[in-house]
Amino acid sequence: MGGPGDPPEGTPEGSPSGAEDEYRSVVFDESFVRAARLQEYSAHERMTDHAPAVRRRVPRHRLLTRQALALVVLLAIAFGTALYLGVRHPYGSPQARRSDAPLRTTVVPLAPRGEVPGAADARTLFARGPAAGFVSGIEGVPLPAVRATAHFSESQVLAALTTVRTYLVRSSLDPDVLAGRAIRPVRSLLDARQLGQFDRSVNRPAPDGLHAATGWLIRFDPARAELADDRVRVLGTLRAAESDAATLEVTSDSTFVYALRPRGSTEASARVSLFTVRRALTFRFDSDNLRVGQTRLVASTTQAGPLSCTEDTTARLRPLLAGQTARPGGPQATDPYTDATPTAVCGTLSDAAQPKA
Repeated sequence: MGGPGDPPEGTPEGSPSGAEDEYRSVVFDESFVRAARLQEYSAHERMTDHAPAVRRRVPRHRLLTRQALALVVLLAIAFGTALYLGVRHPYGSPQARRSDAPLRTTVVPLAPRGEVPGAADARTLFARGPAAGFVSGIEGVPLPAVRATAHFSESQVLAALTTVRTYLVRSSLDPDVLAGRAIRPVRSLLDARQLGQFDRSVNRPAPDGLHAATGWLIRFDPARAELADDRVRVLGTLRAAESDAATLEVTSDSTFVYALRPRGSTEASARVSLFTVRRALTFRFDSDNLRVGQTRLVASTTQAGPLSCTEDTTARLRPLLAGQTARPGGPQATDPYTDATPTAVCGTLSDAAQPKA
């Protein structure tokens, strides 16, 4: 048997042999070539099993088509971005400008014609005045029938009405807010876009129609008066309606009657008097406000008395208490129980708005 390098029919004559033949492994004779298995691939096999000999080139018109398509996509993205930014821009439309408008406030003090009526206890005064039928607390402002609007669901309308009632409680009934000890309960309900105006109104109030603290909340001068009864008498209404497709508007018209006495006095030594505040407020909500339970207060009109027309009412209210008097400050009497719109910068408190002596 031949070695692994021998041809099939042995070593041919005349050929070198042995370990000295350094070319033995690469020399093939005729019998070796005949014994080799030859296989030629068919045309189909050459097409499917073998890569082409040269790199195929993409036709030039295809490259142009892809570039044009990419350009169209980029233009569409740029146009969509510009359209989105135009819609979202705060000055892009009257609707956006109206939503971001600052709160406008009106505070009208009502001066009494004569002495402020007083009594030994609050119940006697409430029974003798127009607030005899009022309810204690926020129950005096009941929820209206809740119905969905064209663009807001019933649950969203309910959420808006509930937020407004909460605002009325915190800004008009909370003892700490009324005494000037707290503002956070009110501030936490406001849209972030209004916090700057609110903080300026509370910290640096001014009679400019924009920065009156008493337009946002009710608080008394703690050096002059304090509550004689925590049960504030209330009567009010709420109404919800769309102002546009993206805004739900809630209006409240509520009258609050407080029993007050001089600061630091005792029940036995001080006479109690009543102080009346009528607040007409307009709130607006968008979908974000409804989701987080916040609102934008956009209009606030407050009538309050008995007050002196010479007092500054932008920072806090300084009530006239039992037995005190003030000069009339307006050309005609104003009754906060019947007149929703004030008629002057300072008015005269109608006798009908006071409890009977």
